Amino acid sequence: MSRSPPVAVYSRGRCCTPGPCPPAAAPPERNARPSRGRAPAAPRGDARPLRTCGGGMERAAGPEADTLVARGEGGGCRRRASRSNWSGSLIVASLTGAFGSSFLYGYNLSVVNAPAAFIKKFYNETWERRYGFSVDESTLTLLWSITVSIFAIGGLVGAIIVTPIVKFFGRKCTLLFNNVFAVTAALLMSLSLLAGSFEMLILGRVIMGVDAGISLSALPMYLSEISPKEIRGSLGQVTAIFICIGVFTGQVLGLPEIFGQESRWPYLFGAIIIPSLIQVVILPFLPESPRYLLLEKHNTSKAERAFQTFLGKEDVSHEVEEVLAESRVQRNTKLVSVLQLLRTRAVRWQVITVVITMACYQLCGLNAIWYYTNSIFSEAGINHKTIPYVTLSTGAVETVAAVFSGLVIERLGRRPLLIGGFGLMVVFFAVLTVSLTLQKTVYWLPYLSIFCILAIIASFCIGPGGIPFVLTGEFFQQSQRPAAFMIAGTVNWLSNFAVGLLFPFIQGGLQTYCFLVFAAICFAGATYLFFVLPETKNKTFHEISQAFAKRNKVSLEMREMNHCSGERKSSAEQESNFTSSVDNGETKKGIV
Repeated sequence: MSRSPPVAVYSRGRCCTPGPCPPAAAPPERNARPSRGRAPAAPRGDARPLRTCGGGMERAAGPEADTLVARGEGGGCRRRASRSNWSGSLIVASLTGAFGSSFLYGYNLSVVNAPAAFIKKFYNETWERRYGFSVDESTLTLLWSITVSIFAIGGLVGAIIVTPIVKFFGRKCTLLFNNVFAVTAALLMSLSLLAGSFEMLILGRVIMGVDAGISLSALPMYLSEISPKEIRGSLGQVTAIFICIGVFTGQVLGLPEIFGQESRWPYLFGAIIIPSLIQVVILPFLPESPRYLLLEKHNTSKAERAFQTFLGKEDVSHEVEEVLAESRVQRNTKLVSVLQLLRTRAVRWQVITVVITMACYQLCGLNAIWYYTNSIFSEAGINHKTIPYVTLSTGAVETVAAVFSGLVIERLGRRPLLIGGFGLMVVFFAVLTVSLTLQKTVYWLPYLSIFCILAIIASFCIGPGGIPFVLTGEFFQQSQRPAAFMIAGTVNWLSNFAVGLLFPFIQGGLQTYCFLVFAAICFAGATYLFFVLPETKNKTFHEISQAFAKRNKVSLEMREMNHCSGERKSSAEQESNFTSSVDNGETKKGIV
């Protein structure tokens, strides 16, 4: 395939072509006005971007030129550009990927809630049939806690093995391969009652956890790499939206009128097969991540076709050149291991921020509400027969709040939604503690408790519920991203396991004051993010790295963008300008 001639790249008013710089454009006349028809011809060599909004077109001023297109200045331009970024293939890829991945994670969080009493009865009957006596209460509680929390152990395994899988199979093929775990788990869990083996149910939960651990790393990675940066946050929120839809679906199917009966609860687990099959049928017809194809497989033609499919346009030279610039920067940098990433000073605070946001994502207390919604509503004084229907409101509020977050994230940014979400959770956890403590003294306090639970869920989903996955994809370059998602996934699943296993004991020991623990965690997370987290909306990796540079105590230089010589550089000099070398975890030059 023929390659286009070198294109001058402008940054801060200077060019970076391999040869001598073209002459600088003369400044526009002070009172010059563009004509109503065609735009006035630009001086030769003026490569500044055109503003096309308002009355006619005019050249952007020098310092503004490198940010105008990236940040979409001009309201009308930004809105039209944002709409044009949503191609049909991009929408189908995000929906199909999420339906067979994050949807199943959310579904398996809530699906064990409704049939809990029937599953415990199945455990007791199986134990009595084997050993001739009923299982004691403490053993039954232990078995049930293992069934709930072992899902997180499988997730931890999936998060650990995802790095080599996405390296060799790619992002899309990893999502497809992952359905083997989902189908296997569904068969084991749905057939456990027929086989009279509760071990099959527990094993199925472990395997389903492996599926979730892989998908919660591979899916955000895939979505962040196929989306234009103008809608990267909105597309990244698809992960959180489908988690919420999965939770809500599990609650609906668990109603007594559907599968919430003693003879039908295995169908709740058999339904897992349906999203997996849909993903297996549709996803193969969509391209692999173009960044993966270009940077890791070095297949330019396939990458161009993938860009054309996802962006819905023929001319993708700008996108390809943008990724190639990153490729030149990390030409001699292999896929970074977890240990190397932890030792790299240039991303130290990015790693710390990902660890804290992921830990707060799980330890903020929402999973405790998901796992034990029935008991919380029962403590609030809700009639036992009404609880399944009241629980539906939590799933509905989750979904609406997650969709709202996806709609506003590119306007408000990641930082306000994340910090504001944690802050609101602190307030409502405090109110919930008071209402649960005094609910026997005032008749309407149980309803205030329900409102607080719904408000906590909404506060979580507008920010903390999805943005940590978006940030993990935005903080790191291509060679570091798999290791970063492995770290994030490990923290995520260890925290998930801790909450699922310890919350019943915390609830038993602290009673109504147990949620103050989660309020303290949310407050600590919001405080850290307020002082450390920069806004990443519409920013490139280099711009985000610059925001962390001072804390990381490194000097960030885009030599290929900020340095231009009047004399033609030798190929060796050009190579040094585009290459970043890493030695013992310390970046020597041009970390981007």
